[in-house]
Amino acid sequence: MNFRGTTIVSVRQGDHVVVAGDGQVTMGEKIVMKATATKVRRLYEGRVLCGFAGSTADAITLYEKLEEKLQSFNGNLTRAAVELAKEWRTDRMLRRLEALLIAADSSHTLLISGTGDVIEPEEGVVAIGSGGSFALAAARALVRHSDLDCRQICEHALGIAAEICVFTNDQLTVEELRAD
Repeated sequence: MNFRGTTIVSVRQGDHVVVAGDGQVTMGEKIVMKATATKVRRLYEGRVLCGFAGSTADAITLYEKLEEKLQSFNGNLTRAAVELAKEWRTDRMLRRLEALLIAADSSHTLLISGTGDVIEPEEGVVAIGSGGSFALAAARALVRHSDLDCRQICEHALGIAAEICVFTNDQLTVEELRAD
């Protein structure tokens, strides 16, 4: 799936994880409807970070479904993500939703899709959305060749994506977790 109008990136280093996204909402090919949208939020009592790329209404539905699954499985992100992906893929209404999610807790970072994918990225770096490939490349390079922390890497990666992708801007929402 290729979604225009957003970029979400996540970087994990040990017990520190960041999920960050830009704020641009685009209608069609030419219109920026909003520059300061929030596409990253906290779920399950603030212990899970989640960012989306895709339709806003679809993403909100998926946030709510993931929150329900997290409640059902006492905050077990992996189990909740697998159950969400299964339901998303098989439910007649949900399977029409067009979005991708990145969800992270103190132990895991996951990419969740409507095709049933629940993927834990290598190197603790994942990105989605129209500028996702640019942000992913930048973040991987910074992880490998700098001493920057997760937040700084996400901010720089999104900045680079915003310079390249017309559907990504530099108005960022950044959320981070550190294990207690």
